[in-house]
Amino acid sequence: MMVSTRTRYTLLYFACVLSVITYIDRVCIASSAPAIRGELRLDAVQMAWIFSAFTFAYAVFEIPTGWMADVFGPRRTLMRIVLWWSAFTAASGLAWNFTSLVIARFLFGAGEAGAYPSISRSFSRWFPVTERGAAHGAVFMCSRLGAAATPPLVIVIIAAAGWRVSFWIFGSLGVAWSVLWWRWFRDDPAAHPSVGPDELALIASGTPPAPRANVHWRDLLDVNLLYICLMYFCIAYGLYFYLTWLPTYFKEARGFSTQQSAWLASAVLFTGAVASLTGGWLTDALTSRYGLKVGRSIAVVALPLSAGLIVSAMRSASPLLAAVLMAFAFFWAELCLSPSWAMCHDIGGEAAGTVTGAMNTLGNLGGSLSPLVFGYSVQLWGSWSTPMVIMAFIYLAGALLTLLVDPRRRMVFRASHETPPQPAAP
Repeated sequence: MMVSTRTRYTLLYFACVLSVITYIDRVCIASSAPAIRGELRLDAVQMAWIFSAFTFAYAVFEIPTGWMADVFGPRRTLMRIVLWWSAFTAASGLAWNFTSLVIARFLFGAGEAGAYPSISRSFSRWFPVTERGAAHGAVFMCSRLGAAATPPLVIVIIAAAGWRVSFWIFGSLGVAWSVLWWRWFRDDPAAHPSVGPDELALIASGTPPAPRANVHWRDLLDVNLLYICLMYFCIAYGLYFYLTWLPTYFKEARGFSTQQSAWLASAVLFTGAVASLTGGWLTDALTSRYGLKVGRSIAVVALPLSAGLIVSAMRSASPLLAAVLMAFAFFWAELCLSPSWAMCHDIGGEAAGTVTGAMNTLGNLGGSLSPLVFGYSVQLWGSWSTPMVIMAFIYLAGALLTLLVDPRRRMVFRASHETPPQPAAP
């Protein structure tokens, strides 16, 4: 069937640009950490709490803002989210001590919470089921490109104008995006003047009809969703080491200079961009050929491989080889992102915003714990090895949890309680 319009790809462009901005704003503090610690006289534990303040707030507000995307639509929800977090990204550059920076990062996290559930919610209305994994893969690829570009950019800005200016520059990016988003996007693709009937038919293909979900909190007490959330906790636990402590690890544990650490961190994060796109394509291809259970279970293989590479990097006597092994470890872990988010569509249907919010809540609790474990280990015991081994074991637990997930089983919400739940497409 010929498709007369491809307007849904413009939505993907918007989502990808926003994903770049989210990770620029999120990662800039990791590259600024040595300068911030020097000026504000912060130790490793204080810096760990600053890193974790963002993820604690992000976790707390994930489900409420995912619910907002389901109820009020991604258009309004993302407009509020982007303006809020942009303001507090800029406010981070005004911090004068430990407390003020913790507050700014906490409020930044509260604002950014719900960004990815809202994007995911828009995909559930604008993309057919066979394209959602690849769409998520493109978005996560761009997030890692943003993360990879940030360390060298921050080093250049700090050298020219100081660490505070980097927050002010990056905080301004979301404002322009939000204006363009409000003017272009519509929650229902049928209401968009550029979406043709053939494209609407394609979007609806392969998607079981579902009423608008009326989600109650008790509906989230689903064993399948619990397994997904715990699995994502394990994935995000490792991710936030790379997003927070990696430049410091290269500098303090491996002896690289500040500039070398920034470029190495950028290279490692770039492998995540490749893996995110690959994981999105791979989960869709495997799903089309073998069904949802196999297609969404990439983590069963990828996470143990990542764990093994982490231990190998830790034991390596060569700093450069350790950096290469960390890059490959990050690649395998990042293959698991797109399948995880696609699972939430598989089981959540019209409540994709709330379900992805629940998953991301548990994930960011893992993300908030990870910087603290590393910070306390370095401060109290002078050890980078212990938290690395812990991270490897957590990845192994994530692989086991993935085996328990059945993405073919739909959740039951209040709107559909009168009829038996319909199975997802095989």
